[in-house]
Amino acid sequence: MKKTGLKKLVAAFATVSMLAACGGGDEEDSTITVGLTYIPDVQFFPFYVAVENGYFESAGVEVDIRHHGAQESLFTALATGEEDVVFVSGDEVLFARAEGMDVTSIMTLFSEYPSTLIVPQDSDIETPADLEGRSVGLPGEYGSNYFGLLAMIDAYDLENVEVESIGFTQMAALSRGDVDSVIGFVNNDAVAMESQGFDVRTIDLAPDLPLIGPGLAVMEENLGENEDEHRAIMAGLQKAVEFAEENPEEALDIVTKYVPSMTDPEVREAATLTFNATLPLYVGDGKVGTQDVERWEDMSEFMVDAGLIEELVPVDEVMTTEITG
Repeated sequence: MKKTGLKKLVAAFATVSMLAACGGGDEEDSTITVGLTYIPDVQFFPFYVAVENGYFESAGVEVDIRHHGAQESLFTALATGEEDVVFVSGDEVLFARAEGMDVTSIMTLFSEYPSTLIVPQDSDIETPADLEGRSVGLPGEYGSNYFGLLAMIDAYDLENVEVESIGFTQMAALSRGDVDSVIGFVNNDAVAMESQGFDVRTIDLAPDLPLIGPGLAVMEENLGENEDEHRAIMAGLQKAVEFAEENPEEALDIVTKYVPSMTDPEVREAATLTFNATLPLYVGDGKVGTQDVERWEDMSEFMVDAGLIEELVPVDEVMTTEITG
């Protein structure tokens, strides 16, 4: 499969790799800074709840939350030591590792990969196999949605699908009929469309998708010295998710401190849909924070076959089970 469209991503990883050589955090600072991507969002509710309810502190770690800037590369702050931990998809960690960045996944937080195929409710597309001769839109040829697209094409041996980079305009493009389908996040794009009155359906990308969703990653050099803090973060998130299961409205009230626009009833209603779609992803089989070694191996093989990376990345280099047990 083609590598087209990954040049920007490769360049970004190369840049942060160079920064890592001259960066570093303050070893005397016991506070762990967790990087969450871009703007505050309800999907990060366990982190907000754990901070506000003192779950991190009671587990033995002080956590500062930092949201990335809109133009900031995913791993820059981690590489320079401005962040100690970053919320990132497993596939992006593996891709970065293949490009020479010493980043390691310490836990997977989403039990399922969140990317999905989205079609209008009345579409005759029932499975990805129906995409032959049709079009699919996605933000661009990079990141989790792109990796998911390639996995879908591979799983169904699709040969005639028109792929269009449409930026973050999935709803507009789909509702206008510019594309027949889009790739988006089941807990974000799909529920946003529903909340705005556009009826859609979601379709799994593949039966056994060889990709790993969001979790937490660190620079390899910080693995051993911060194991206790990393376990404490996992424990704090576990308590936060349990609290949210039992007290959803209270959890949403906490999120509102970080997302002030949720004081608007309509925004709160839309956020509730995202919350309801995201909670099961964190809950999984009841334990927050896992590592599936076999799935990591499958993902490495898939990314080689897809032409995303040149050679297999040994699983013990890109992830650890020391924190999740």
